[in-house]
Amino acid sequence: MPSSEVHHLFHHPIADHSFSADRQTLAVARDNNVELYARSGSKFALQDELRGHDKTVTGVDIAPRSGRIVTCSQDRNAYVWEPSPSGWKPTLVLLRINRAATSVRWSPSEAKFAVGSGARVIAVCYFEEENNWWVSKHLKKPIRSTVTSVSWHPNSVLLAAGSTDGHARVFSSFIKGVDPRPEPSAWGERLPFNTVCGEYLNSTAGWVHGCAFSPSGDALAFTAHDSSITVVLPLVSLVWTSESEIVAAGYDCEAFKFRGDEQGWEFTGSVESKGRPGLADQREESALNMFRQMDLKGKVKDDTQLNTVHQNTISTVRSYAENGGSVSKFTTSGVDGRVVVWSL
Repeated sequence: MPSSEVHHLFHHPIADHSFSADRQTLAVARDNNVELYARSGSKFALQDELRGHDKTVTGVDIAPRSGRIVTCSQDRNAYVWEPSPSGWKPTLVLLRINRAATSVRWSPSEAKFAVGSGARVIAVCYFEEENNWWVSKHLKKPIRSTVTSVSWHPNSVLLAAGSTDGHARVFSSFIKGVDPRPEPSAWGERLPFNTVCGEYLNSTAGWVHGCAFSPSGDALAFTAHDSSITVVLPLVSLVWTSESEIVAAGYDCEAFKFRGDEQGWEFTGSVESKGRPGLADQREESALNMFRQMDLKGKVKDDTQLNTVHQNTISTVRSYAENGGSVSKFTTSGVDGRVVVWSL
């Protein structure tokens, strides 16, 4: 399979990442700030830094068309950053929450964005022209615990959310005057704000870490802490690559593919090529060194190098390039400070 594109930016966890539409700018959440990297040849170089949050930044997203950046943090605030001649201009968004913000995503229309939180609410934010500021409305019931992830339906009205109460839910975020009336879909026809269009309990009530709609929006997938997609360790994030395939990743430090339809789903393997050149030799050399250490020192040398591209938990999976309605490339970022572009 095609080789992956690895960018080891630093030795520090990446909470979230986002690429611009032209893939020339990369935003990564690091501690209290968001670092902006610009592509320089085959690498990314630090270009700017967005400072404004006073606690850990938990989410970042770049709007594909406008280029605006939205960030959220454990300080319970969100900022919308717009480019200006003097640099990035931040606008504070009052989320009206009393717990940390956990995740943020722009809607496909870019007229709204959603912020998950530990306050058992989702703040749906939109720009109010009359007052020239961003305001928020809350999706509340029946959320009973922290919202870990949010994902938009292609129509920019339906919103999926995963929570630590073991549920994945689909809500209507329709706002009169902002959204055009959506077409009837598999999720319903009349969709006033805060309508619960679907509610799904994980079989063991494990935390739901990630959720995503299929390209058509007719199907929803979510990953939970109980490894419910037959993976040994819990998955944290996922992306639909086509109507019949999902890529998910998490604590196993590599991405896995799943295929299926309404008849059922099955695990089809790792995205990484286990037979890549040099891997067998590396394993043979490691075994030889192990016996040498046992012979010379009476102990085995600690080997902390994993046989995967990522060397620690993968925290985010996002679409990177699409072709004919299917994802041809996707990106991952993780606790090891790497952002990797994968080809399918």
